[in-house]
Amino acid sequence: MREIERQFPRYSTGAIVLHWLIAALIVANLWLGQTMVGQHGLAKFNNFQLHKTVGVTILLLSLIRLAWRFVRAPPPPAQGMGLWERRASVAVHAAFYGLMIGMPLTGWLSVSASPTEIPTLLYRVGGFPGVPWPHLPIAPDLPLGQKQALEAAANAVHRYAAYGAYALIGLHVAGALKHQFFDPHPVLPRMAPFLRRRAIRP
Repeated sequence: MREIERQFPRYSTGAIVLHWLIAALIVANLWLGQTMVGQHGLAKFNNFQLHKTVGVTILLLSLIRLAWRFVRAPPPPAQGMGLWERRASVAVHAAFYGLMIGMPLTGWLSVSASPTEIPTLLYRVGGFPGVPWPHLPIAPDLPLGQKQALEAAANAVHRYAAYGAYALIGLHVAGALKHQFFDPHPVLPRMAPFLRRRAIRP
């Protein structure tokens, strides 16, 4: 057992919880973003508030996750992984952090620069009126033309980042399945809370 733990060290409980919580929220928000297309009126307003709520939550949790990574260093790569695999893993993780932080920021910037000045009310569920979330500074005070240009640019980056998220999720899942079922260094039990170490095949 100790030899298996040495070869395939597990992430900390905090990292595992944050990983799966953020992953679930990202998938949910990608779906919410798609459902808003073509919506109008109150339905779109409510879904938009929910979309922003989930986005801000992802941003805050991602910053906590990044801080946690510095406080509790992640386990080293599984033994036997090639150099290119380690570099690819680092690149994918860095891209994920860029998306987890960058996507909410571009959405926040788009809302802040929008000439419609729709307020952001976080956690507006049922009869709860929501928690006001401020706009980013400077953006709301720009001239109309600059606000429109900034909103369009932020929207474009936000939209293409969503496409990048789909690609990264697919790449991440494919890589994990490859290591788990085709390589001699399975990685799923390192992060999956429902798999025990004894399930790791040597």
